[in-house]
Amino acid sequence: MADSDIKALTENLPPPDFENTAFTTPPPLANATVAVVTTASLHHPDQDDFDPGDTTYRVLDGTRRDYVLGHWSPNFDDTGYAYDMNTVIPLDRLDELAARGVIGAVSDHHMAYAGNQFDLSTIKMDSGPAGAKWLRDQGVDIVLLTPV
Repeated sequence: MADSDIKALTENLPPPDFENTAFTTPPPLANATVAVVTTASLHHPDQDDFDPGDTTYRVLDGTRRDYVLGHWSPNFDDTGYAYDMNTVIPLDRLDELAARGVIGAVSDHHMAYAGNQFDLSTIKMDSGPAGAKWLRDQGVDIVLLTPV
């Protein structure tokens, strides 16, 4: 399916309407713990890959660099990721920011979802809020979203 076909299928989808927002006021960046949430279907080799329609998430160990890119869309060019994982999960850049004191810390854990979904209701109502709560329980103050 061509990119133009995907755009045609999705251009008239209504945006989500949230009655209540879950936003909070984070601490200053210099004191904040930052995690990455990516939609690149990343997982570790010892974790299950994402199946089509999989709306769950994978917790990624930030100390490991053995991520497997599971994104299966024919519209996705994985050349950038093959060259530098930081195009999808910029942990090296976050480590540099933490070392310079720009951010307080990089979380030990990050999260991945399969981003090429047509029905987002389960992510919106279930696995998205569950993942956000899990990260918050881990002491994450700010999330850097890398949509793929």
